[in-house]
Amino acid sequence: MPRYLVVGAGTIGSLVAQRLVEDGDSVTLVSRRGHKPAHPDIKAIAADAANAPEMMRIAQGTDTIINCANPAYHRWPVDWPPIASSLLDAARGTGSSLVTLSNLYSYGKQDGPMSPESPLNARYEKALVRAQMWEEALGAHRAGLVRTTEVRASDFIGPHSQGVFAERVIPRILESKSCRLIGDLDQLHSWTYVVDVASTLVTCARSNEAWGKVWHVPTNPPRTQRQVVNDLAETAGTDHIRISTIPLSALRLMGLFNPIIRELPKTLYQFTGSFIIDDSATRNQFGLAPTPWASVLRETIDSYRSSR
Repeated sequence: MPRYLVVGAGTIGSLVAQRLVEDGDSVTLVSRRGHKPAHPDIKAIAADAANAPEMMRIAQGTDTIINCANPAYHRWPVDWPPIASSLLDAARGTGSSLVTLSNLYSYGKQDGPMSPESPLNARYEKALVRAQMWEEALGAHRAGLVRTTEVRASDFIGPHSQGVFAERVIPRILESKSCRLIGDLDQLHSWTYVVDVASTLVTCARSNEAWGKVWHVPTNPPRTQRQVVNDLAETAGTDHIRISTIPLSALRLMGLFNPIIRELPKTLYQFTGSFIIDDSATRNQFGLAPTPWASVLRETIDSYRSSR
């Protein structure tokens, strides 16, 4: 029976752990609070992923570590390096493989769709941290010290996701209230469904072809922010709501009091121009496809309605 250590009990980590255990695998889920998952066969452990000796101990006997950790957004430059180093050391020290969930930040502003071969053009701190994590893991892989791969996704959409259309926008759609978004409302943008993220992580963790490479999560054709809001409203059976843009000056002012909003101007290029993922390599290699868009919308709306 394969033994997996999933780090991070947020939306993606929990989905990954449940998928693995339902397939008959042995799963340990690590989070700071020892979050108890829904499935009784998942073993939950409270631990700090940045504590290298502790993670080395927990990882003993593990075949694969899947890193779904999600530090606070404004603390990435501080929290990510020790977590990444700790998990890479644990994988090397125990002979485990390492699968890491990442995003598209490192590519920076591109002229077209972003593929795993696109240059890493970004020069702001958050993107540089993510790029360094992959470079160090890939270096260890090429040196024969560990087997590793990285799975990258665009902005999340789906039940309990942390993204543009999460707690702030969907409740307003359900209440037929106006909402405000950032950037250009009519630029094409890729939205990755959380269930497809989990499926891709599990597929890569089980595939010999995945190691030493970056893979993009299969994602539906891009939609503008305005289109997604209208799509969600139509799925919910409500009227289209009024959408407006938050001015950059307002973002900067709000950032004086909110450290998360303070970071948004650095990544605003993702919403002022097209931001599109190229997932063709993953589709061709593994035969994966995204969940149909209509199902994504329906499951997202149903989840938020039930949680209310």
